[in-house]
Amino acid sequence: MSSASEQETRHQGELDADGTVRPPRPPTAGRGEAPPAGPGAPVAGVNGRPRHAPTPEPEPSPVWPGAPEPLGARFKDGADGAVGTNFALWAGGAEAVDLCLFDEDGRETRHPLTELTHEVWHGFVPGVLPGHRYGYRVHGRWDPWTGARWNPAKLLLDPYARAVDGDFRLPAEVYGHVRDWPQQHVADTVRDERDSAPHVPKGVVVADDDDWSDDRRPKTPWPDSVIYELHVKGFTMRHPDVPERLRGTYAGLAHPAAVGHLTRLGVTAVELLPVHQFAHEDHLLRRGLTNHWGYNSIGYFAPHAGYAASGTRGQQVGEFKRMVRALHAAGIEVILDVVYNHTAESNELGPTLSLRGIDNRRYYRLQSDSRRYADYTGCGNTLHVVQPNVLRLITDSLRYWVTEMGVDGFRFDLAAALVRTMRAVDGPDMLSPFLAVIAQDPVLRRVKLIAEPWDVGSGGYQAGAFPPLWTEWNDRYRDAVRDFWRGALPDVRDLGYRLSGSSDLYAWGGRRPYASVNFVTAHDGFTLRDLVSYERKHNEANGEGNRDGTNDNRSWNCGVEGETADARVTALRRRQARNLLTTLLLSTGVPMLVAGDEMGRTQGGNNNAYCQDNETGWIDWSLLDDPGWRNLAGLCSRLLALRRAHPVLRSRSFFSGRPQGADGLRDLAWFTPGGTEMTEADWYAPTATLGMYLSGRDIPQRGRRGAPVTDESFLAVLHAGPRALRFILPGPPWAESYELLVNTALEDQHTAPGLRREGGSRISVRARSVLLWRVVRGGDELPSPDADLCPKGE
Repeated sequence: MSSASEQETRHQGELDADGTVRPPRPPTAGRGEAPPAGPGAPVAGVNGRPRHAPTPEPEPSPVWPGAPEPLGARFKDGADGAVGTNFALWAGGAEAVDLCLFDEDGRETRHPLTELTHEVWHGFVPGVLPGHRYGYRVHGRWDPWTGARWNPAKLLLDPYARAVDGDFRLPAEVYGHVRDWPQQHVADTVRDERDSAPHVPKGVVVADDDDWSDDRRPKTPWPDSVIYELHVKGFTMRHPDVPERLRGTYAGLAHPAAVGHLTRLGVTAVELLPVHQFAHEDHLLRRGLTNHWGYNSIGYFAPHAGYAASGTRGQQVGEFKRMVRALHAAGIEVILDVVYNHTAESNELGPTLSLRGIDNRRYYRLQSDSRRYADYTGCGNTLHVVQPNVLRLITDSLRYWVTEMGVDGFRFDLAAALVRTMRAVDGPDMLSPFLAVIAQDPVLRRVKLIAEPWDVGSGGYQAGAFPPLWTEWNDRYRDAVRDFWRGALPDVRDLGYRLSGSSDLYAWGGRRPYASVNFVTAHDGFTLRDLVSYERKHNEANGEGNRDGTNDNRSWNCGVEGETADARVTALRRRQARNLLTTLLLSTGVPMLVAGDEMGRTQGGNNNAYCQDNETGWIDWSLLDDPGWRNLAGLCSRLLALRRAHPVLRSRSFFSGRPQGADGLRDLAWFTPGGTEMTEADWYAPTATLGMYLSGRDIPQRGRRGAPVTDESFLAVLHAGPRALRFILPGPPWAESYELLVNTALEDQHTAPGLRREGGSRISVRARSVLLWRVVRGGDELPSPDADLCPKGE
């Protein structure tokens, strides 16, 4: 129930922009009212008898009926072959919709859309060509107490706009309510009558040009995938070999210098931080900052215009497609980080940019007090995905990016918010309409689908719960690996699960180890270098008093907070970085790297650099001039080549842990420093050392022609203790001898002499290091010392 003051404001009449109350408008012609006289209407005649005025020849309407499908603005041939654009907007509760066209000087022409089919307002306008800018004004009731927030003074972005021209700067005029109303507790109920058109971006008509056929795509199988999370702008902004005019753009990422780094590294997919058109938050703009990461979407079909080098009148669409083609030609898939859980319109005090002004009550989840928004995202609002029009918007968008823009998959931000059903308070539901639609869609079920399996609402943590077809960001992997290497794990039970594919989370319903996207770092949090250099966040530059960002970093600074000139501390930090990176790339599952981690990128301890569109958020490519960080990049490339060459390191099935033959050899075995298999008691005992044996003899996998797949076997020794350790290499049947491939105690893996040890030998493992051994059995030939995958040993 509204308060007395709210009811008084509500019924006094409407308010001018200056805050003065003006009386309610007199009735106007509308639904259920007599229309005004016009051509053909009865007029007074002789003796009061009505007569009809002559009816002139009707003039052609500037808007033809058009079609309700597809939604959006589609350039096409109309009736009689006329060239123009069909406009279609779903606005179920609206009373009227005006199409607004803008010329080169920004002058607006309004055309009422009079055709309404199944809640879609539509019309065809001859002569409107690609590059033309447009928006909508939607008429309806202003009644925030029931969630109705129509305001035709606000120009709205078409949710289906495929290109956007202009920036969202959020002056007071773009708010549907009087933003600066003195009584802020009722500000959202006072309608602002000022025109927002001069202050907001416009949609752009884009021509259809081509389709994507499947033979252009790399189609990398999930088990073989290595994901590289990057920011389009941050990746290229400081790259010395990318032309300056292309830096920070789609064209810059497509440049051979950028693509070359990805291919040399050996990743198979880039996961782009949001590239849907997004807006900057008002609180950032007031502090002179912007949203760098882009998790504030407002246009689900439009490539973000700020990343285009070629122009923003539709050129960004072609530039994005050329980027995808360049990456595909290099064998690299493109995955988009998508934000369908909320929009840039925020809560009831946010701007009116698009969906709020089209039909607030059906696009967003509202509380029982319909003035307020249900917020399961921490960003002010939550899209109401159960509503058919919202579900259609999302799935139409996904299909568009696959079929017309060529992308290969999606990572869904806060995916748990998308699977909440009508009663969101009941929590996420894995039988939700969203998941059901995806599962049966012939386009979407064939692409890569990655869930961030949580939101901020009650019951929102859903790691391990998403159904087959889906992979998930595995934060339990991140936490276990970080805790092990900083010495905070009480035992190694959790680590064993994480290294071997997290069967405790994913071995159900036909899911496989590649359901786990393993990561140690992500865009959100410390970089790899900062993870070993800081124990506390340093987010002062964000302007929020260092209150933003998590305090649960699970990091270790190696004894000194921040950068230091102490050579011993620096060497230890680089070793820890090698340990974390090597652990990630030897684990079963799909590894995800973060751009720049392989070369020591730092954010100066900022673990929430979402608003740092500057050197903090951009990769410093000069780090590769430092031999230490260049060696880290070399180790990363070497480990990825090793992974690519050996199927046992990227298993398609969970290990059984059971003997595979008469000799008792297991496909996965765990060893203590004494060279004995771990018992149940060993798993519960405090330890900082773990030996993991992966047998390639009996891989549960067949080749393309049905032949069994066999591989070499490996022993990884992970030692997180602060002192050197004696470790006994398991003897027969596990191995007759071993050859060392990787030793993270060494900064340069190429410069050490070769090393081979017999099974049963006692070896010294240096403090905080990983050793990777190739198993040698009788009759095996050792690779030559110069072989790419066999660096000289310790």
